[in-house]
Order: sequence, then C-alpha cells, then structure tokens
Amino acid sequence: MKSKAGRRTIGLPDQLHDMLLRHRERQETERQHAGSEWHDSGRIFTQPNGKALDPRRDYAEWKELLTEAGVPEARLHDARHTAATVLLILGVPDRAVMEIMGWSSVTMKHRYMHVTDTVRHDVAEQLNRYFWDDN
Repeated sequence: MKSKAGRRTIGLPDQLHDMLLRHRERQETERQHAGSEWHDSGRIFTQPNGKALDPRRDYAEWKELLTEAGVPEARLHDARHTAATVLLILGVPDRAVMEIMGWSSVTMKHRYMHVTDTVRHDVAEQLNRYFWDDN
C-alpha cells in the first residue's frame, strides 16, 4: 500500500473514468460471487477473491499485453517513463507533471521524460511560426 505521501488526486480522461466504472461493476460481481471468501483489500485491481494481485502473474499478463499491442518488451515501470514522455509531448506544465507523477523535484523529469522525434519536430515548427510566419 502507498503511504499518505504517495497518494494524490489527478484528473482522469472521461474514457478512462468510464473504464474504471465498468471495472468496478465487474469487481462487484466478483465480490458477490466470492461471498464470504472475498477479501476487502481496498485495492482497485485484485484477484477474483479481492486479494492483492500476484506479482508474477501480473508481470506475465503485462508481457502478454505488450505482445498483443506489438510493442517491444519492457518493464512495467517503463510505463511511467512513457507516461511522463506523453505529458512532455502534450506540453503539460512542469508543476502539473510533478503532481501527476508524484515527483517532489522537477529534476525527476530528466530521468523520466524522453525527448522524442515528435517533440523535436514540434519545437522546430514552433520556431518556424515564431520567426518566419507573416501572421
């Protein structure tokens, strides 16, 4: 479980919010099916009996998802790097990125955010517009 310092409130895209609501409905069905065998762990993602996920099985499922998506094998933690990089691509302000990612220092962005070709292209386009557009 996360400490109080590790808990934070973030905004969710509508689609993700809807997915989580549907997940909660499925989990409620699992809770009813499990009856007295249900373990109320307070977690969002659990085994069908409410217990914490098995890390080995979770990792195996993660690898299956990567294969199905056709992306290279990566650690689950690498998804944090991807999330931070997406926030960079979207131009999210540093303070907001720090809140979302749970960073106490802006220096963490150097570890997690990776400049992509898309970012480089967008910077070049911004410079083109700034210096050479007649508008």
